[in-house]
Amino acid sequence: MQQLVLGSTSPFRRQLLEKLGLPFDTAAPETDESPLPGETPAQLVARLAEAKARAVAAHYPGALIIGSDQVAVNDGEILGKPHTHDKAMAQLRRASGRHVRFLTGLCLYNAATDHAQVEVVPFDVVFRELNDEMIDSYLRAERPYNCAGSFKSEAMGIALFERLEGEDPNTLIGLPLIRLVRMLEKEGVRVI
Repeated sequence: MQQLVLGSTSPFRRQLLEKLGLPFDTAAPETDESPLPGETPAQLVARLAEAKARAVAAHYPGALIIGSDQVAVNDGEILGKPHTHDKAMAQLRRASGRHVRFLTGLCLYNAATDHAQVEVVPFDVVFRELNDEMIDSYLRAERPYNCAGSFKSEAMGIALFERLEGEDPNTLIGLPLIRLVRMLEKEGVRVI
């Protein structure tokens, strides 16, 4: 099997990829993640997923490289990582009772053939009505300040939601495995 590399240092993406039972390496992509003027959220995550995969290819010239990027969009506004308690409070206040869309860019880049498969996978979260006490309690318990949208759905953050809508719950965590399996199969890699 061709070497498989995850172009990410995210422990969450690494844990997700481990579910497939395939051997892989990880590498940190050196990529400027700034949006381009006029770029839509979907265009941004598609471009960055591919850029991350291609950035890693310099060190793994014959590998299959996985790149991924994600943004949360609330009422047309991109929600980044809050980094602070106050910013996370503000993000979750705005999300309260609303429908927030997560867009995950996924790229499988074959460095040997210079072929890239790129998709943008949506996943929607409908938040419960949240008050400041609920938000503050959640943030102090889980401290999701390095997560887009200010929550960890794989942990206590699930209590913030009314419902989840999408084809693959792994997408919300940052790596759409159902789509990745299809991409790998196109490159001759069988998971099962």
